[in-house]
Amino acid sequence: MRRTKLETEQTIDNLIKIARYHFTEYGYAKAALEEIVKEANLTRGALYHHFQNKKGLFLAVFETVQKEVGEHVEAEAARANDSWGQLIRGCRAFLEGAVQSHNQRILLIDGPAVLGWDMFRKMDEKYSMSSLKEQLQLMQEQGLLKPVSIEAMTHCLSGAMNEAVLWIANRLDQKEVIEEAMVVLKHLLEGLRE
Repeated sequence: MRRTKLETEQTIDNLIKIARYHFTEYGYAKAALEEIVKEANLTRGALYHHFQNKKGLFLAVFETVQKEVGEHVEAEAARANDSWGQLIRGCRAFLEGAVQSHNQRILLIDGPAVLGWDMFRKMDEKYSMSSLKEQLQLMQEQGLLKPVSIEAMTHCLSGAMNEAVLWIANRLDQKEVIEEAMVVLKHLLEGLRE
């Protein structure tokens, strides 16, 4: 009997959920596919059918985490009444979302190591930088930002936030350090204000 599209999607979602737990708890290197498929009540063959290999499964988990952080950023930014407030709230939401304990290992440690720098950057551009670029473009069109390259501005701000996330993740006083990072980000952004 052929599986329906809905059943296939449910199987994939379940595998991603279980794999996310294993990758978070044990890291990519120590996460065992045998345990993941056993918990999902599937065979390794079924896993390979959907994801080809462990790296393919990790990429799906990584994308899920990236999407969630992106949705968190969008939701927090939308709570502001003006474009500047949206940008500031979005930056804070990114810092907070990326350093959450259930995201750190996947996004900050294993992501670049497992996927390689090129794929990691491609995913970052797809899920984080595109929203930032849209916001900056809108703000420039509104006359709120200096007429400088949006591409350069996006890469510089994204790089600053990614580096800040790595710094924050290694600190015990994360809330205080996020505040410190936000003070600096606000000053950087003020320098771009028209």
